[in-house]
Amino acid sequence: MLILLVITGVIWGLDRLIGAPGRKRSADSLESAGESAESIDNARREPMVVEYARAFFPVILIVFVLRAFIVEPFRIPSGSMMPSLLAGDFILVSKFSYGIRFPGINIKLVDSGHPKRGDVMVFRYPDNPSVNYIKRTIGLPGDHVVYRDKRVYINGKLMPQELVQPYFMRESGERLTEMQKWTEDLGDEKHELLKAGDSSGMVLEYTVPEGHYFVLGDNRDRSNDSRYWGFVPEDHLIGKAFMIWFSWDLADDQKPFWNRVLWGRIGNAIR
Repeated sequence: MLILLVITGVIWGLDRLIGAPGRKRSADSLESAGESAESIDNARREPMVVEYARAFFPVILIVFVLRAFIVEPFRIPSGSMMPSLLAGDFILVSKFSYGIRFPGINIKLVDSGHPKRGDVMVFRYPDNPSVNYIKRTIGLPGDHVVYRDKRVYINGKLMPQELVQPYFMRESGERLTEMQKWTEDLGDEKHELLKAGDSSGMVLEYTVPEGHYFVLGDNRDRSNDSRYWGFVPEDHLIGKAFMIWFSWDLADDQKPFWNRVLWGRIGNAIR
């Protein structure tokens, strides 16, 4: 979109500086020579490429500013954030929650905030920055995080979990996998998560470096997150997910369109 914005802007700008004055001079000359009105109008007429650039440049500029600095839509491709987010959810992400950055080169222009514990955030995957990931913020810079038996300890304090109910997750086709839905209290934020059982024997320990964040997927046993590839650098942050604007059932592609839309999820806040 940035390339398209630059192309249309350059075409329109060059025409205003060079093309339009040249056409005016040609039309004035024809008028002085007593040529027909049709010839004069043809001389004044913009080339089609300039006409399209002038028409599309403001639209592209508005969309670019909205997506680059205010809000951007994303699609959830996997179940790593279930039950909070489902594969097929389309979400909106606030671009200014963690600082306004110049697109492409990722230079922070305005420092408007930082992730809080419990935020669901979108970021560029550290091992492949061309790929966007979405996870929940667990550890902030300087935190000591321990992951033991599928429970989180932050700075020596257990983040309480409470069993809610069984949860049947569709993994492929009609096959259902029974999980357990829990709530986890991160202090200022309580959210739901999924686990396959309550104990794994796994003990992991981390100290979050300055300028980095420790993130986990809500689907704890089906998530590729900081437990496996490390921390998210601050300059990889994209924004905070805040709303589901559309949701599409990916499990059954035989249903009619209107039956695949998950109407009850549209407009839900992301917590």
